[in-house]
Amino acid sequence: MAKATKKQALGRGLSALLKESSDIVSATDKNADKLVGNIIEIELDSIDVNPYQPRTYFNEEALRELASSIKELGVIQPITVRKLEGNKFQLVSGERRFRASKLIGNTTVPAYIRIANDQEMLEMALVENIQRKNLDPIEVALSYQRLIDEINLTQEELSTRVGKKRATVTNYLRLLKLDPIIQTGMRDGFISMGHGRAMINIDSTSDQLAVYEKVLREKLSVRQTEDVVKNLKSGVSAEKPKRKVVPRFVKENLKEFSDFFGHKIDVSVNAKGKGKISIPFHSEEDFNRIKNLLK
Repeated sequence: MAKATKKQALGRGLSALLKESSDIVSATDKNADKLVGNIIEIELDSIDVNPYQPRTYFNEEALRELASSIKELGVIQPITVRKLEGNKFQLVSGERRFRASKLIGNTTVPAYIRIANDQEMLEMALVENIQRKNLDPIEVALSYQRLIDEINLTQEELSTRVGKKRATVTNYLRLLKLDPIIQTGMRDGFISMGHGRAMINIDSTSDQLAVYEKVLREKLSVRQTEDVVKNLKSGVSAEKPKRKVVPRFVKENLKEFSDFFGHKIDVSVNAKGKGKISIPFHSEEDFNRIKNLLK
């Protein structure tokens, strides 16, 4: 705690130099060496968010917890920014700390100052986030692909930059060959990267989706998914969802049920004739309305 406070105090001492050197935009500019690599307390309003941020989703609850910690202890690890023209900055890393600081009403934040052009900025942001953040597999894959496309790196060079084996990099990049629906399922946590890697080996998009539906429906493990894919490659089609067989007595009364509750009622019946009636509701008010109908 004391260490963090000392660093921030040093940063405030450098703030005067920062104001006098608003034209610093490259490492060769006067006094640039005195700013780069130092921690300076800078205004939150002078910081633009990172356009190269690979993370696209920030958990609100986790953000509030971080904000509470910052309110109690301060920002222990400074964010990293690059210097722009004037007294403007752009985030390189630390967007969660930046957002959390704003959330509790802070006006300044301790920051490491760096100077970089757009290409260097992209590479720094992507590499630092890949290494430091718990990104979902698709976010990592997209970050790798951007480094290859926009920095013109080979997979071998990329593996060196991010400190991963080339095979690991390749496995992430291959996830981008999956159907977008499956990619979304992975990002939302419905399936793991292991499930995705198993389904990559399916060439047909329709077969990919059929296996994906089967994995969700039957809650298959990665090993079970690999077996399904293996059978499919051997000529055994993935099982398609079975159509519901609704008895006549249910069909004849389903509309009356739906009209009574004001919602489309779902009824499922097993082979023995036993069934279940599901009544949806859209809000607490809707729930109470349905409850009153049952009194």
